Amino acid sequence: MTERKPPGVGFETWIDRQIREATERGEFDDLPGAGKPLPGEGKPHDEMWWIKQKMLEENLSFPLPGTLALRKEAEESVAEAMGARTEAEARRIVGDMNDRIRESYGKALSGPPLLQPLIDVEEVVTGWRALHPAEERPAPVPEPPRERRSLLRFFQRRKHD
Repeated sequence: MTERKPPGVGFETWIDRQIREATERGEFDDLPGAGKPLPGEGKPHDEMWWIKQKMLEENLSFPLPGTLALRKEAEESVAEAMGARTEAEARRIVGDMNDRIRESYGKALSGPPLLQPLIDVEEVVTGWRALHPAEERPAPVPEPPRERRSLLRFFQRRKHD
């Protein structure tokens, strides 16, 4: 590719000719990845794809700043809750994460300023129910009648006193 574009020849024509001649010489034969789909095809464009690819190839990682790590943990807990076996387990996972988020409100975390909102438990449970049809869910344990619940709490408190 040391030759220069001749005057009076359009760029497209000149480039097309070079590609055609290189193809005829077999310079594109047996290239790595020939006949395989392009990596990342069908995924949204990411300007940092090459950095992420290099980090994967080199097995590199770096710790996220505290605020970003909290956001990532929140996203992962929602995914974990969606895969929970029971609705109660999904609620517990989200509840535990919301507790960690509340604890972070009083701390100075490293990273960009970011106030992680609490996860909407009912929204996650609605999504969980959509993924787990009623016939697949275990039967919920019925709650005792209201009067009995208050008596149970009364005796449980007395037991701990």
